[in-house]
Amino acid sequence: CSFSSPSRCVTKHLNLRLRLDFRRRVIAGTVELTVEALEDGFSLLFLQTLDTRDLNIVSVSANQQPARFALGSKHSFKGTQLDITLPFHLSGQHVIVQVVYETSPSASALQWLTPEQTAGKKQPYLFSQCQAHHCRSMVPCQDTPSVKHTYYAQVSVPKDLVAVMSAVRDGQEEDPEDSGRVIYRFRQPVSMPSYLIAIVVGALESREIGPRSRVWSEKEFVDKAAFEFSETETMLKTAEYLAGPYVWGQYDILVLPPSFPYGGMENPCLTFATPTLLAGDKSLSTVIAHEISHSWTGNLVTNKTWEHFLNEGHTVYLERMIGRQMYGEPFRQFKAMGGWKDLQDSVNTFGANNPLTNLVPSLQDVDPDDAFSSVPYEKGFALLYHLEELLGGPVFMGFVKSYIQLFAYGSATTEDWKNYLFSYFKDQAEVLKRVDWNAWMYTPGMPPVKPRYDATLADACISLSQRWITATEPDLDGFSQSDVKTLSSHQLIEFLSLLLQENPLPLTHVKRMQEVYGLNAFTNSEIRFWLKLCVRSKWEEAVPLALQMATEQGRMKFTRPLFEVFNFSKYRDEALRVFTAHRAAMHPVTAGLVAKDLKVDA
Repeated sequence: CSFSSPSRCVTKHLNLRLRLDFRRRVIAGTVELTVEALEDGFSLLFLQTLDTRDLNIVSVSANQQPARFALGSKHSFKGTQLDITLPFHLSGQHVIVQVVYETSPSASALQWLTPEQTAGKKQPYLFSQCQAHHCRSMVPCQDTPSVKHTYYAQVSVPKDLVAVMSAVRDGQEEDPEDSGRVIYRFRQPVSMPSYLIAIVVGALESREIGPRSRVWSEKEFVDKAAFEFSETETMLKTAEYLAGPYVWGQYDILVLPPSFPYGGMENPCLTFATPTLLAGDKSLSTVIAHEISHSWTGNLVTNKTWEHFLNEGHTVYLERMIGRQMYGEPFRQFKAMGGWKDLQDSVNTFGANNPLTNLVPSLQDVDPDDAFSSVPYEKGFALLYHLEELLGGPVFMGFVKSYIQLFAYGSATTEDWKNYLFSYFKDQAEVLKRVDWNAWMYTPGMPPVKPRYDATLADACISLSQRWITATEPDLDGFSQSDVKTLSSHQLIEFLSLLLQENPLPLTHVKRMQEVYGLNAFTNSEIRFWLKLCVRSKWEEAVPLALQMATEQGRMKFTRPLFEVFNFSKYRDEALRVFTAHRAAMHPVTAGLVAKDLKVDA
């Protein structure tokens, strides 16, 4: 989904100077791209055609000489190509291309929040979300994961605000051009793809939670976050034991305002986390284990294109290996069973014959945002777990570590991974040849093999869910608080998600469930999501609660299903009214996808 041609030249480094204007909701930027020519003797930088989206290009120069440029026609999701004509011939060498530009107030990578949309209610806030292909709306660049580069940045912001980026902090100073502003400096010495460039500006505070980690957020969340993520250093050390040294230096976590659309985002040096993880009991901090794992699979070894997204499978595999080291093998098996169910849900949503359920889908003319689902995560994990069963656990983890070391600092395709797998296990080639690779990778629907997971921790969840599914009205008196007293938060979440897979429960049942378990009193967002169950059972009292949850946070995992459940009910008009009222406060990606779910104009 990029206009650039990285086979002809590649960006090696970005030097960014950004000035944020909260009143106009734009960034005035200058970027200097250090570009390496891979072909000799050309004068047109069409190969270095840059990706842009809704940018106002002011000027372009190359090695400080003015350069001609032209913007192409606008593509629905790729944006607009920026073609640059060099003022000289270039033969197998570097050139520094400077672009002066300004972002649009509606840049898809940027969400500008008013003070009212923040926890503190006093200062504005900005955060970026560039994955998969939105960096081009913030910086003209080669916006493809096949190109990796270092970067340096200087960011000018009002002095009451703090800036952080996906890089190591490198000092700050008063802006020499405006005493009411501060310049924050950042450096990222490890090559990374453009989608990992990230910036946050707001009334931020931080707390130290380890020798190389801090949590950042507005003061309203910062102490909760410090408690919730206090096991970060243990997770980091466990990941290093499994995958090799952590090369990024700092590992900080930033808790964003509620509108952030994802559970987490693995920006180097600064993982983004949704406040929906602040459960108060550390039970949802496994999301941090996932983002930590991305430091190796995704950030260090990157998918070459968005079709080759197996690194999400690797990341889930590493995340669950961290869980195994910290909480035992039954916990890993329990999480794997939940993941298989999530995969079934995604396949059912897309349709079993939908090519977007391939592990390696074709994304020709497909917006990567529309292809986003749990499929690459859980189908990828299932394949890796299947290979672990075939080849032996410790031996297979040795391969994963070796694969990371071989492809570190680069980008790889699924074929690259598979070729190395056959090379590493050349003595077991016959075992690997028996794997139905076509069915796993290029065939839609569920995988050809269902792994055998240990159901020790899941059995209690399955048993309780079956009791509710089969209960008649006279049986309801037999349920009590003791049913869930010995269940962990993870098990209670699993019990509720099992019910969501079934036909709607009778209204009498969900009312009784609330009566005996008090589920509406939980602050854990994964448990509060039981409101979808209530709406499906047509419990009118749950409707405003469900719409409140759908809009007071913007995590797509919750917001989209909570709106979608109203699509075919008599409450659809109310859901549309609430969506329309809150749409401007949502992240652009979330708002666009909810609009599609509700079948309203984007």
